[in-house]
Amino acid sequence: MPDEYWHALLDDADDQAAVSGRSSPGQRLCEMPQHVLRVSCRRCERIVEIQKADAARLYGQQASWKEVGHRLLDNTCQNRTGRHEEDGCWPAFGPV
Repeated sequence: MPDEYWHALLDDADDQAAVSGRSSPGQRLCEMPQHVLRVSCRRCERIVEIQKADAARLYGQQASWKEVGHRLLDNTCQNRTGRHEEDGCWPAFGPV
């Protein structure tokens, strides 16, 4: 395939990501467009949500969504085995 084809595909994917308004785990709270943030656990299938204003008040505007999601799940985790490697929830930041 010609290089122009691949460049067009990659440019289109970048444009779609920017237009969708979705947040990524590395994004800071102050950069996120959503007012309600959700994170789910791949281990226990729980869903935790928090309003962006509350998350910013508790963790600061510059906190990353990944950090906040980990804390939200870990604070309410029900899977405690006693082993550090196995304890806690496994966050999934995709659409819930």
